[in-house]
Amino acid sequence: MTTEPYAIVQTPRAQLSFHLGDCLTILAELRPHSVDAIVTSPPYNLGIRYRTYEDRRPRAEYLEWTATWVKAAARVLRPHGSLFLNVGSMPSDPWAAMDVAMAVRPFLHLQNTIHWVKSIVIERDSAGARAGLARDLAVGHYKPINSVRFLNDCHEFLFHFTPAGVTPLERRAIGVRYQDETNIARWRAAAGGLRCRGNTWFVPYDTIKYRDRDRPHPATFPSRLPEYCLRLHGLTRLHLVVDPFLGIGSTAVACARLGVPFLGIEIDRGYLDEAVARTRDAAAAAAPGDAVTASE
Repeated sequence: MTTEPYAIVQTPRAQLSFHLGDCLTILAELRPHSVDAIVTSPPYNLGIRYRTYEDRRPRAEYLEWTATWVKAAARVLRPHGSLFLNVGSMPSDPWAAMDVAMAVRPFLHLQNTIHWVKSIVIERDSAGARAGLARDLAVGHYKPINSVRFLNDCHEFLFHFTPAGVTPLERRAIGVRYQDETNIARWRAAAGGLRCRGNTWFVPYDTIKYRDRDRPHPATFPSRLPEYCLRLHGLTRLHLVVDPFLGIGSTAVACARLGVPFLGIEIDRGYLDEAVARTRDAAAAAAPGDAVTASE
């Protein structure tokens, strides 16, 4: 690459580099078929108040821009690579996420559609006696909607795109244990007592006390979400992970914890500084006692 990194975080197992600038510029400098996985959440075009980016373009212009960056991303993906694309919408604009998925269609195959559930209610009777619930359980966080027409929006899409639709996955790397262990004896695929998590992932936000301090970005996702994506793709096949819309660094944090080489791109210096700081903290926590160096 000709563009110098804005910062580098070096861990005992991996190098994580951070670039300040437009993702189209940086992606163009990467070699074709050099990236194993991209995990990202671009601006939704729903009028979110970012510090630098204007998130309210005409729909046709936004989708044309989406196609442009996806084409650039598809160029750098390996033949068995993965693009995990988190896209949100809002009740008054329910087609937004679908329109984005359709903009990707000319360049990549939609291999899996994952539903990221941020809040859910589990009724005691539905959970069954084995769950041991004393009452109905409501967990997770959502933004309440004051409306007589719309339901509270408690989920977002996580589209899994691949070059040919045949990328192998480590399905039980994020597997869940059978609630009824008698199922283990019934299925040869149940070795180890784990089953595929499926395409519905409950990943709540961490509880925060002060939004400006603890979540200084208006649209981010928990680091456990990209961690699930990377484990599902297969850690042994991850030689480079990229996030072209880094924000405050959730994908970088996941890579630091997992010891996976990473390259992140962000157009806003303030968000990028926060991402670098969070990644340093995650790297230090993942390898206590080991040296973690960073340069800027």
